[in-house]
Amino acid sequence: MRAFVWKYDQALGGRRPRHFHAEPELNLVVRGRATFGVGERIVRVGRGDLLAFPSCQDHALLEASPDLYLYALGLQPRFSARVLGDESNVAVPLHVRLDASELGLIEARAAAIVDRSDAEQLGAELWQRVHWLGRRAADRAGPPVHVVTRRAIELMSTNPDLQLDALAEQLRAHPTEVSRNFHRDVGITLVRYRTRLRLLELIRRVDAGQSDLMSAASEACFGSYSQCHRAFRAELGCAPREFFSAGVREQMQRAYDG
Repeated sequence: MRAFVWKYDQALGGRRPRHFHAEPELNLVVRGRATFGVGERIVRVGRGDLLAFPSCQDHALLEASPDLYLYALGLQPRFSARVLGDESNVAVPLHVRLDASELGLIEARAAAIVDRSDAEQLGAELWQRVHWLGRRAADRAGPPVHVVTRRAIELMSTNPDLQLDALAEQLRAHPTEVSRNFHRDVGITLVRYRTRLRLLELIRRVDAGQSDLMSAASEACFGSYSQCHRAFRAELGCAPREFFSAGVREQMQRAYDG
């Protein structure tokens, strides 16, 4: 599916380990309280809080009240860009609180389509609506994400090989300013974020049938296969060949699904 809406109910148990993925994701808390680890930051949320995780931003549910209930929404990156349109073609980090009427509207829509396999279009419409509400709430509270961070994520989403100096030049900002704001807003360094973009592109290429890992690594903007190998092991805990052929990927998926 290009869009999904699923629920997390603490009463049913189960936790997903810290993870990152290509799909941008929204979490909306409708009951209870929780503590998330988002990159290097700790974020505490309660009813009405909306969290947005862009592609590659790692996150984990660290603590939850017994009554925690939230909805998670996600879209494939290209589908998200198409749904959001020209206003903002990528999701960016966000933590805002919706007012009661906004929350009630989104909660009702999410409840109607949660866990359905035939709700792609409805999920896309909900994704667009929640992003619009989130941006409006952010404008009321003051932008939580610096403009250079937002633009940096947009630029790197289409060009993960963009180095800091070139990125800063396009943003018309000093490299130190770009790096500092990105680290604060996303919770990881810009270098690490760019590495994750490359890793996900490598995985996408192999999944699409490209069996030559050295070629796939080069086309994913790694300078060499050894660089790719080091990055893969650092982020995913195994070598690329193990991930694709030794059942490691399936073990990770089972841990995530559990």
